[in-house]
Amino acid sequence: MYYSIRHLTKFLYSNPVSESMMETRMHPRSDNTQRCLTFHLSVSPRCRAFSYRDHLSNHVHHFNIPGQHPQLVIVAESLVEVMPLAHIPSFLAPDAWAELDAMVEQGDYWEMLLPSEFAAPTDALESLANELDVRRRDDPLMVLHQLNQQIYEYFDYKPKSTKVDSPIDLALSTKAGVCQDFAHIMITLVREKLRIPCRYVSGYLYHGQNDHDRSLHSATHAWIEAFLPQLGWIGFDPTNWLLARDRHIRTAIGRDYADVPPTRGMFRGQAASELTVAVRVTPSDAATGLDQELPVPEDWSILVEKATQLPEQAPPPTRQQQMAQQQQLRKRVDLRSLEI
Repeated sequence: MYYSIRHLTKFLYSNPVSESMMETRMHPRSDNTQRCLTFHLSVSPRCRAFSYRDHLSNHVHHFNIPGQHPQLVIVAESLVEVMPLAHIPSFLAPDAWAELDAMVEQGDYWEMLLPSEFAAPTDALESLANELDVRRRDDPLMVLHQLNQQIYEYFDYKPKSTKVDSPIDLALSTKAGVCQDFAHIMITLVREKLRIPCRYVSGYLYHGQNDHDRSLHSATHAWIEAFLPQLGWIGFDPTNWLLARDRHIRTAIGRDYADVPPTRGMFRGQAASELTVAVRVTPSDAATGLDQELPVPEDWSILVEKATQLPEQAPPPTRQQQMAQQQQLRKRVDLRSLEI
């Protein structure tokens, strides 16, 4: 499968800021399951972007905008090929637990076994583990299949019910959240109760007409990958009760969301910021040459054009308004003099 991905992010500031520093993780990964064929990052106001790879081979772009600006718009466009994936069985061999422990002992998986910022055990999580009977039994793959289904059935998907920095206890207390929350809860259970290396995956999910996914088609997506004997890293999507297959496009991997946010940065100035995100994932024809530009949907062009338009500025005061303001200021000064 070939997918054309367009990801727009807009920060609108209540007052112009004097400088922005930002890093992004929007460049899809290239590994044994997918290839990123083209990638382009556009930033407004225009600036020069630099890139590097972190210790997990995630592509990171970073840039600095030193001049005053009322908004920041980032548009990432990519073409990705997702390979056909091998069949994932329902269970493994009877000695799979012992084989898993031997592989973990011989390998370097400690980062994906220890608690992390958003994937740390709590009393509420312990109660959930007891309720769902999360423990080592049967074989690792069978338990993960069941846990993937249990989280899907236990929690309601409610956009904006949590924030990017919400602890897992918020979703646990309300039994509702978004893909990020479900991924963090499953990661913590898998690490703590099953002792299986588990990592967070950030990316995109293609929503076809016949797919009945709970997650939003206009947003980024998150799921988990667990390391299993004979299979390697296998993706589970508890938000939609899916195995991560050829509809899941991986952008970055980490211990949890703190390692792989699509955008992370800061600005200089006294202002509040309003964030807008739009994502479009569409199948692409493999015959489309890499030398020619991909067609851009008209509604997406309009969306980008609106996003990059500068906020309306108040017209400069007229001569009469300036005189009236000066007279009002003199009156205030005179009144303060009388009070003194």
